[in-house]
Amino acid sequence: MFENLSGRLQQVVKTLRGQARLSEENISDAMREVRMALLEADVALPVVKEFIAQVKERAVGRDVLQSLTPGQAVIQVVHEELTRLMGEQNVGLNLAAVPPAIILMAGLQGSGKTTTSAKLARLLKEQKKKVLLASADVYRPAAIEQLKTLAKSLDVDCFDSNATQKPQDIAANVLDFAKRHFYDVVIFDTAGRLGIDEAMMGEIQQLHALLNPVETLFVVDAMQGQDAVNTARAFGETLPLTGVILTKLDGDARGGAALSVRHITGKPIKFVGVSEKVDGLEVFHPERMASRVLGMGDVLSLIEQAQKNVDMAEAQKVADKLKSGKSFDLEDFKSQMLQMRKMGGMGALMDKMPAQLAGMAGQINSETGDKAMRRMEGIINAMTAEERRKPEIIKATRKRRIAAGAGVQVQEVNRLLNQFEEIQKMMKMFSKGGMSKMMRAMQGRFPGMR
Repeated sequence: MFENLSGRLQQVVKTLRGQARLSEENISDAMREVRMALLEADVALPVVKEFIAQVKERAVGRDVLQSLTPGQAVIQVVHEELTRLMGEQNVGLNLAAVPPAIILMAGLQGSGKTTTSAKLARLLKEQKKKVLLASADVYRPAAIEQLKTLAKSLDVDCFDSNATQKPQDIAANVLDFAKRHFYDVVIFDTAGRLGIDEAMMGEIQQLHALLNPVETLFVVDAMQGQDAVNTARAFGETLPLTGVILTKLDGDARGGAALSVRHITGKPIKFVGVSEKVDGLEVFHPERMASRVLGMGDVLSLIEQAQKNVDMAEAQKVADKLKSGKSFDLEDFKSQMLQMRKMGGMGALMDKMPAQLAGMAGQINSETGDKAMRRMEGIINAMTAEERRKPEIIKATRKRRIAAGAGVQVQEVNRLLNQFEEIQKMMKMFSKGGMSKMMRAMQGRFPGMR
């Protein structure tokens, strides 16, 4: 996410190092590069023009404080302006209504409305809301069945509509059912099209009038770039939108839609889809997203993700084991990999880490990415309990047996054991309070780390 834009912006900062003051000349040169970076990231031209003008106005003539370099001073201004561009602060769902509060989901076909409806239901269920999912997409084959299947996997209720009904009839029946069964929230999925057309817009306007939703959320595919902005504008002219949900942000290396859609529509981005899994919906925080764009990472979201997904009892168990002087074994190693997978895998973690750390970890990632991690788990699973506790007993004969059981070459088993040996050494240093030793060891193994 934002990979290209982050790289270009970091290059801009490097060019300003060593200069005592931010002048008209050096800022103009830097802003030319920023403009090109934003355009390449598919940010809408009017947004780019306004953004550059604001940054330039604020940065020119700014004295560089003793604690800041010119590059850091520009980054501070750019960070503040990016945050302002994306909405400054998170705007949550407004569910202050007489139950049931209706959330209407709108957007084109393929934008991820149905999956996002289920993801949103999951978030609200975690907040102890009684949620009902409903679909009026009678045009796309199996759209209603897809929502029912997702609802079942989440243990959330789904209204029993079918493709023979009219969308307006479904809406009326859903309202009646939700009131009689005392639901707190109804998430109503609507039909989309491959493009904007009058029939779709007319239908969704009628549904809006019937349902009178407290939230009308526009779901848009971030990978559409400029088209996402144009589509958002068209829906905004048809419906009184209250917010935007950006989907597939994990697949968009440019990020132009995230930087443009708030400015163009005037509506806040409330959530972002960061994976296809049902837990892959995050609350949108403009300041944190600006940090990610600039390669600063998003440590707060990483901490929140860890608190939500990591088994703290298991983590404490490993910590206590290390403190007691017991060795970190392959069973512990496998447990830590499972914890990482719960947090979205290596890719999700790297995306939220500061660029410098992610760059260092990228060297690990090339060997132990998500696929490699699954392969390592397979190798460990092919071992006996004794071999996991005492990896030193794994010699040639055992290696051949383990490789055959895991369906890999013996070299893969050797690679795993070598990597584990390195990690075990670091864990021993950590258990003895040698954090500085461990950091020096990591710097030796990964020279790019500073």
